[in-house]
Amino acid sequence: MNTWESIQYWLTEHPTSSQIFKYVLWVVIIVFLLQFARRTLKKRLPNTDTRYKSQKIIETIGYILLIILTISYFTGNIKDFTLAIGLLTAGITITLQELILSIAGSLFIFFVKVYQPGDRIEINGIKGDVIDINSMYTTMMEIGQWISSDNYSGRIVKLSNAFVFKGPVYNYSQDFPFIWDELNLPIRYGSDVEMAKKIVIEVAREVLSEYVQKSVEQWKHVVEKYYIEDAIVDPTLAITLTDNWIRFNLRYIVDYKKRRHTKNRLNELIKKAFDDSDGKVQLASATFEIVNIPVLDIKKGDTPRA
Repeated sequence: MNTWESIQYWLTEHPTSSQIFKYVLWVVIIVFLLQFARRTLKKRLPNTDTRYKSQKIIETIGYILLIILTISYFTGNIKDFTLAIGLLTAGITITLQELILSIAGSLFIFFVKVYQPGDRIEINGIKGDVIDINSMYTTMMEIGQWISSDNYSGRIVKLSNAFVFKGPVYNYSQDFPFIWDELNLPIRYGSDVEMAKKIVIEVAREVLSEYVQKSVEQWKHVVEKYYIEDAIVDPTLAITLTDNWIRFNLRYIVDYKKRRHTKNRLNELIKKAFDDSDGKVQLASATFEIVNIPVLDIKKGDTPRA
């Protein structure tokens, strides 16, 4: 009896082992085909975004095929298959709620396009750039925490996809990749206010012109897609009188990834323009001026009165 005949005899005499062997063989074949498909698409698709999405689609198909294979192979017929599906669903719902929510969340994220790799989001109190989404987790490069402004902290955060069902998701870049920011300037009383206003607006228009032009077109798409009013994307200036100075509040639109750089550029150019105004415009500071000190007239020899 040769080796092949021995294997056939063993499989015939041990039906349970035969079923397991065939199941494992099918799993190996499916995994091999999926891996082959992933490698082929990875080589032939030049676009990074398309390549990434294709990998995730193949991964999802693989999970579905393996689940169907596992259930159908060990049940035998459609009736048992339906019963097994019901029992399996009930069991998983009770024992693996978080796992199911995570998988459902990944499908929800993918089909509804809540966010995608490259988007800047805030979810469950964590803000960062999405760098990967799989069937269980969303991976983010964290922003903020002990780092000021919108800078990377260096920590990579893995967050369960189930959180898309548990709270709001703030997306900084979807549909409208711009945000509104503000710059407050304390102007000293006695300064030429009209000159100060002209300087601030001119500098803002110079620095922000590119963002304004791009945001106008983007905002049109937002208005067409959502029930929302038109917005002012040009820089606007509001003035408030305080006890210590005149506060200039500059409101402007900026690319969500260039907020810190843009604010620094505005501060530099406005400060330089104020310095070149020959003292007509001055920035204020929190200083205290003593208006009057009471004069004490004390003569030698005077007896203090009670």
